[in-house]
Amino acid sequence: MNSSNDSAQNPDSQTSGERPVFHKQPYSFVRRGDRLSPKRQKAWDEYASQWVLNIPRVMTDTSVDPSFRLDHETLFGRKAPLVVEIGSGLGEAIVNHALAHPELDHLAVEVYKPGIADLLMKASQAGVTNVRVAQANAPEVLESMLEPGSVHELWVFFPDPWHKTRHHKRRLVSPRFAGLAARVLEQGGLWRLATDWQEYAVVMREVLDGASADFENVNPGPAATDVNPEQGWAPRWEGRILTSFERKATEAGRIPRDLTYRRR
Repeated sequence: MNSSNDSAQNPDSQTSGERPVFHKQPYSFVRRGDRLSPKRQKAWDEYASQWVLNIPRVMTDTSVDPSFRLDHETLFGRKAPLVVEIGSGLGEAIVNHALAHPELDHLAVEVYKPGIADLLMKASQAGVTNVRVAQANAPEVLESMLEPGSVHELWVFFPDPWHKTRHHKRRLVSPRFAGLAARVLEQGGLWRLATDWQEYAVVMREVLDGASADFENVNPGPAATDVNPEQGWAPRWEGRILTSFERKATEAGRIPRDLTYRRR
């Protein structure tokens, strides 16, 4: 999956003294090892202090203190539209887009340290300066860290499909997550999604169509069916670079599906 999200412990919502602990639902990610190769370690040592946010934590090393707010203008040193990618993986998509669009600011939200280090390496090689990284649990970022209406575009590309029925509760794209996305997107802002799992693609569309008060489908039409699985999707977004993950999915016979919704 492109979105490296992990399933460490997930206690129910509780309080620690006067401070709330966020975890209100199962994690949508499975935490992987944080060991870095020499090249990734070098990139981390050179660039993490500049480009990885220093986020105050509550309980885990991917949590976000609910009182923390992102100061966008101070972070980037300017006022510009903000693109946020949830689950940036190895950083291929967001670094490529940042290079092509220097007029936009980009925030990658990722929990997997080797992936972040790879992103830092790519960003340094490309010479981009309009990318920052939040190593954090995505729902917490959307619920409290980002200001309402502060995001120009939100991306969720190839999140973990959690294809076993008993794991569906871990899927990132859910009615609750759609509410958080609506909170941070500006009016007219776009939410771009992609998955290579047909069943999850159908679920994504059902979730966002169910949030019709907040979102409108940019590519409306007949929903995909078992008979006509090709209908009802957005065309592949030309701004999404073909990543190594998507190439492998296609080689395995899975067909990526795109969806695009606009914040009302």
